[in-house]
This record gives sequence, C-alpha cells and structure tokens, in this order.
Amino acid sequence: MITIGIDPTAFSIGPIHVGWYGIMVTLAVVTIVTWALLAARKDPKVNYDIILNAALVGIPSGVIFSRVLHVIDQWRYYLDNPGKIIGGSGLSIWGAVLGAALGLWIYSRFTKRSFGYMADLLAPGIILSQAVGRVGCTILGDDTGKFTSLPWGVVYTSPNSPTNQAVGLQATHPVVGYEIIFNLIAFGVLFMLRKKLRPDGSLFMVYLSLYSVWRLGGDFLRTGTPFAFGLHQAQVISIIILLVTIPLMIMKTRWVKKGEAEEAVSEKPAV
Repeated sequence: MITIGIDPTAFSIGPIHVGWYGIMVTLAVVTIVTWALLAARKDPKVNYDIILNAALVGIPSGVIFSRVLHVIDQWRYYLDNPGKIIGGSGLSIWGAVLGAALGLWIYSRFTKRSFGYMADLLAPGIILSQAVGRVGCTILGDDTGKFTSLPWGVVYTSPNSPTNQAVGLQATHPVVGYEIIFNLIAFGVLFMLRKKLRPDGSLFMVYLSLYSVWRLGGDFLRTGTPFAFGLHQAQVISIIILLVTIPLMIMKTRWVKKGEAEEAVSEKPAV
C-alpha cells in the first residue's frame, strides 16, 4: 500500500494557514497562464496583452463558477451551514473550466476575437494545469476513492486529511493519481493535435470530450454525493458535454488540409 502522511497545511503565519491544496491551485493557474504566454510568442493572432486581459476575465469567472457548482453539489451541507458558502473551502473542476470558458467567451465577444481560436490555443495548457492542481488534491486527500486491496491502494495517515477523517486507515483507490496520469496522457494527445483540426474550437471540444469520458468513468471509483440518477454532479455534467461535443465534432471537425497551416501562420499578427 502507498502511505501519505503529509499534513494538508504547508505552513502557518500566525492565524493564517497555507495549505498544499491552495499552493497547487495557484501553480495550476500559473501553468495555464504561462502556457498561453509561451504559445502567444509564435502565434500571429494573439499577443501578451490579449492573453493577460483574457486571464483577468477568465480566472475570476472560473473561480466563482467553480465555487457555485461546488455549493450546488453539496447543497444539503450548505443549507445547514450558510455562513460557509462564501469563504469556505471546496471547488469544482468542471465549474472552473466552464466558468473560465464563459469568461473567455464574454471577453472574445467584447473584443471581436475568435473564442474558438483562443480556446484551442489554451486547450493543452488547461489539461496540463489540471494535472498540476490535482497534485494538491493528492496531498490533501479531499477526493476519497472506494476501498481497494490493490497494491497501489493509498492510505492517508494525517488526521487532518478528509479521507482519513472519512475512512480512517483503510486503503482506497488513488482516484486523483489516476486522473493525473490521464491528464498527462490527454495533454500529449492535445499537444500533437494542435493546428491539425478545423474549424476553430475543435481542439477545445476534443479536450472537453476526453475529460468528460474520464470523469464519467473514473468517478465510479470515487465516493461522493449522488446528484442525479445515482450519478455524481461531475458525471452528469460530463454526459451533457458529450451529448453536445460528440455530434458537433462528427458534423464539423476535419483535418487541416495541406497548405492550410502555412496559410494560417501567414495571417496578419494581432495588435
């Protein structure tokens, strides 16, 4: 078995406690912004200002929507503890992704830029940043897997870990570890597909579909609160996304024809 005994709190400054989860979420945000800035260096349609302005809209909207979906998912708890709705812990990955996408869409509408193009640019960085953020979940142990006797089952020994508080010293599936591995594989797939799909937005739909498939299947190894039809909230959202993206990709997505990539590169740079 794999034992994790790291305390979720990385360090404290007086009454302020800084957790590993918060540190890794911050690094995840840094990862996606850094990815976007590096991609912008060689992309004629975007520049640093566009990326930074989009981040100023997308990051707050992602955080807010992530919190809202978490509260909706755990509404029974927050009905009894309304004071923890604002300022409490807990975020939803789907909320972060969809909220940030909404913010990016609003930004693109006001600036007359292509949402699909910018979403494609960000897609590999999004899944990579999710892998980084999930390291914090691994340390914290806030996603409890179902019991397992497999040799890679994980045991959380810190009494401050949510998994330890939920199941004690019993071994559970390292569901977050599985997800990190999947995210890194998906990153490789999206990286190889860059600039090879049309129309704009196709790569982002591939990302949404890949992650939806993972959450739909992977959540069967995860404990959680049933949201609808015996499924978790993330699974329900994943089904809805797949019902939208799969038909759209079948009808519209195509491989880039020879010469199209070169033509795209030669377009007028962003100003």
